[in-house]
Amino acid sequence: MASCSLRQSRRGMMGVSHMERGGANFKSRTTIQSQQRGAPRLHHPQPSGLLLLIDHSSQVVQRATARPRPSKMAPICVKTVLISESVDPRCRTILEDNGIRVTEKQNMKKDELIAEIKDYDGLVVRSATKVTADVINAASNLKIIGRAGTGVDNVDVDAATKKGIIVMNTPSGNTISAAELTCALLMSLSRNVPQAAMSMKQGNWDRKKFMGAELYGKVLGIVGLGRIGKEVASRMQSFGMKTIGYDPITPPEVSASWGVEQMLLEQLWPQCDYITVHTPLMPSTVGLLGDETFAKCKKGVKVVNCARGGIIDEAALLRALESGQCGGAGLDVFVEEPPKDRSLVSHPNVVGLPHLGASTKEAQARCGEDIALQIVDMVKGNKLVGAVNAQVLSSTFSQESHQLIKLGEAIGAVLQSCSASKRPFGQVQITTQGDSMKSSTGYMTSSVLVGLLNHESGCLPNLINVLSLAKESGITVDQAHCASDGAAECVCKVEIVASGYSYNAAGSVQGGVPVLLELSGSVFRQPVSLTGNLLFFKASASPQLLSSVAGEKL
Repeated sequence: MASCSLRQSRRGMMGVSHMERGGANFKSRTTIQSQQRGAPRLHHPQPSGLLLLIDHSSQVVQRATARPRPSKMAPICVKTVLISESVDPRCRTILEDNGIRVTEKQNMKKDELIAEIKDYDGLVVRSATKVTADVINAASNLKIIGRAGTGVDNVDVDAATKKGIIVMNTPSGNTISAAELTCALLMSLSRNVPQAAMSMKQGNWDRKKFMGAELYGKVLGIVGLGRIGKEVASRMQSFGMKTIGYDPITPPEVSASWGVEQMLLEQLWPQCDYITVHTPLMPSTVGLLGDETFAKCKKGVKVVNCARGGIIDEAALLRALESGQCGGAGLDVFVEEPPKDRSLVSHPNVVGLPHLGASTKEAQARCGEDIALQIVDMVKGNKLVGAVNAQVLSSTFSQESHQLIKLGEAIGAVLQSCSASKRPFGQVQITTQGDSMKSSTGYMTSSVLVGLLNHESGCLPNLINVLSLAKESGITVDQAHCASDGAAECVCKVEIVASGYSYNAAGSVQGGVPVLLELSGSVFRQPVSLTGNLLFFKASASPQLLSSVAGEKL
């Protein structure tokens, strides 16, 4: 595959370049026109200006036309936003103050939302609006879906990604509110507060019936040590609880710094007096607390779920409550909301709430304000916060990254034209070289694929969806980075395999302009600017032939 050093210019090679300094963006849809000159047609496509290349091979003339198109990277144009649920008024104010037109339409049915969404660039929701694949496919202009809250399980993220739409949430907006509610449920379970209050309202005075237990000295198991888990830990430590936990992402030394000892789940379950879950709902967490888990716990363990319904198996929980294996449960979320089956909610040892985790004035104000500011920051090209499906964009907000993305798209377009008769693509190898390119390998890979796959699939590729499109097309994508070999510039090298044929190219950015350094083994003595139109000519070394094609006397 691509080597980490550029080959030297081949003997006998001559080049003349007539550059047309075109638009800043290189159109990845490249049209190649070939003029036969007594030899089989080869596929050596190209971008920008007019380049004549002479090599010791058969004679072929090719022309590559690069028409400008908008780059698929931030800043992203968002002019209109639909808010489909009640959010804090600050959300609308911030968006409108930054030149974005806002429409608020609440309580729309699915068909109404499908009919409405086609007119908007952005959509802001909370948890009630179900942004399904049908809604997303009807959104011809949609560029961003903003969730004013933490979870995005009401949004079909896969469908949005496939269409190149950013899905964004407000990761810290309701952290404090959710953590405080978790603590309230833990205390309610330990002292039977809701049951005792209800008994009082019924005219009773029963002190013995509601005997509780102290939290001091008890063990709290926290499954999920993100923002909310961390805040729960710090608060419950104030009650003298020992906090242990599990998280597949947070390093043990990090959680240890705020007083949580990490361990495997198999070690955690038997130690806990109380368990609280703070994970997203995904295949690996569905039914995380089920019959087998409860059997491993202390008898009488109490559990809290303020995260997502389904993390605790509701049928297994009911069985554990009835057997006494579980001593009580605090539930703010359910698989079905509101739950039609009331057997769990009605159990005397269950404190059930109607999904109040983010239902504080402060959290709602914070989430509404945060999602608006995040959208504005993205539109202005400042930064990207809270994107759940477009992490590749987070490092593309500098001028240097813009130039590198144009380079990647241009190289991809060149190789697309080179391999025009050899589809489908089978393998793509992208290698970045040089210290300053080390952090750009991710978006360089995506940008090369954008240029390579443009007009190859039913949906227009961009940096958000191109990796999934490549996977669907059966393309193996490999990326690597190697240290500089002493060359002054940083280089992006790409090799593709199509129908058993290999094509490669290398380029860099010089003076703010993407340039081509090498194509299919031929190294250009003068780097070729990747803008405008290119003509490639391969023939035996003959100054007369070169001058006749160039229309000039040498």
